[in-house]
Amino acid sequence: MAILVQTRRTALAIALAATTALPLGMADARTATAPGAPAGTAVGQSRSVSVGGSSVVQVNTGRGRLVTLSRPMSDVFVADDSIADVQVRSPTQLYIFGKKTGETSVSATTRGGAIVYATTVRVGTNIDSIGAMLSLAMPDAQLVATPMNGLVLLTGTVAGPGDAAEAERLVQAYVGESTKVLSRLRTATPLQVNLQVRIAEVSRTFIKNVGVNLGSVDGTGGFKFGIARGSATTTFAPGGPLGVGFTSAPSGGSLVNSSSGASAIGLAGKLLGLDLLAAVDLGETLGQVTTLANPNLTALSGETATFLAGGEIPIPLSGGLGTVSVEYKQYGVSLAYTPTVLSDGRISLRVRPEVSQIDNASAVTVGGTRVPGITTRRAETTLELGSGQSMMIGGLLSNTHGNNIDKTPFLGDLPIIGSLFRSNSFQRNETELVIIITPYLVKPANSPSQIALPHDGYRAPDDASRILLGELGSGGNGPRPVPTMVPGAAAAAAPAIGAAATVPPVPRRDPPAAAADARSTAKRKGAAPAPGFSN
Repeated sequence: MAILVQTRRTALAIALAATTALPLGMADARTATAPGAPAGTAVGQSRSVSVGGSSVVQVNTGRGRLVTLSRPMSDVFVADDSIADVQVRSPTQLYIFGKKTGETSVSATTRGGAIVYATTVRVGTNIDSIGAMLSLAMPDAQLVATPMNGLVLLTGTVAGPGDAAEAERLVQAYVGESTKVLSRLRTATPLQVNLQVRIAEVSRTFIKNVGVNLGSVDGTGGFKFGIARGSATTTFAPGGPLGVGFTSAPSGGSLVNSSSGASAIGLAGKLLGLDLLAAVDLGETLGQVTTLANPNLTALSGETATFLAGGEIPIPLSGGLGTVSVEYKQYGVSLAYTPTVLSDGRISLRVRPEVSQIDNASAVTVGGTRVPGITTRRAETTLELGSGQSMMIGGLLSNTHGNNIDKTPFLGDLPIIGSLFRSNSFQRNETELVIIITPYLVKPANSPSQIALPHDGYRAPDDASRILLGELGSGGNGPRPVPTMVPGAAAAAAPAIGAAATVPPVPRRDPPAAAADARSTAKRKGAAPAPGFSN
């Protein structure tokens, strides 16, 4: 609703308005009026700010402000008198007082229609005292509290996420639960998280094979009888010499070939009128595979980072009308994670590490093309850690045994002699897998020379060193860079739950690196390691 107040009706009305007793809010504004205030300015319990080139007057609920104009006014316009209202004291002075939270417009014009005063009145609760309270509680922070439409908007810059949460709690407690507090605070330096992932796997294989191959020749007259076991490639000449492990049989003799990768024992003789040739294959295989992957990646809080060290293999796919398309499948060491630094300094992580290898043993043939298989170890989870803390997010302990016996019915069950009619194979596989992650709050180095590279100090050998001494290169064997903790931060990063966790110290800016060698400077005794990568 709009109200039009005409002060030009009679001089008596003006005098009456000037002498009318003021309400309680008006008295507060009057006592706060500074003598000699500039014309056209507002003086009172609240403040006047400029937003987008237009004047904004902020008034507390139940309080008022005296506005002194540069020229006499004749008309006053209030857009919504339920939020704020005016009371005319004289042709050059008027009071603005707040009724309830909200915004409205106030304009004053002259007799000829010229605008003397126009402003936006913003009415809120504890407008001035919120800023004073924040300045007293957090003097180092640059904070601005702006009430609008039943809420308080917090803007500015703080040192860390802990200060932002503390400022929001203070304002919420001050204005009460009925007023919503919206925080748009920013930290002075962006929080960056470095994640180290260690994937360690040990796989052991034990295989033992005992196979028996038996062949016979019946050289007697009359009824003939023979027996065989297995399928070994042999040449049998009864009564002649016996050769084992050769490519060809000796002259007029017998030959026993061993299986691939196995030992062979040849036996030849005569039993119960039969010429027998037996080959016993003995094989044992021991294998151990160790895999260690240690990727690390740095990302800004709230952003997603990905890492891949490997490659892609093409996989053909059949399409319509006889067409063939190719899809690429990644393999190698990959890492994807999204860190979020919480208000108490802890780090919430969504992490997905993976290690995959090409497995030709599980390859398949599609359309005449051999496509290899892929062996993958992958984990995906969400967890919360402090800077420098480690946690095993995945593990596997697998132990499989296999025992196979291939025998001749009945004969293979006979004691002692039955071993000639059966073969035995035993296989055992053991696998241990562990995935460990460690996040760090890090900051950039002040100089590139403070970061060690894998090829630092490398020197290519000359012809004499390469030919005579067999050198491939020299140097580059220094310690690898690893993240380090701030002194005393280990106790601050002790495991805690939720808001009860202690806040780690805020990283401080390092002084500029000296012109001298930064590597020797960092190794001096007493030098305090800083978050990030050591030399």
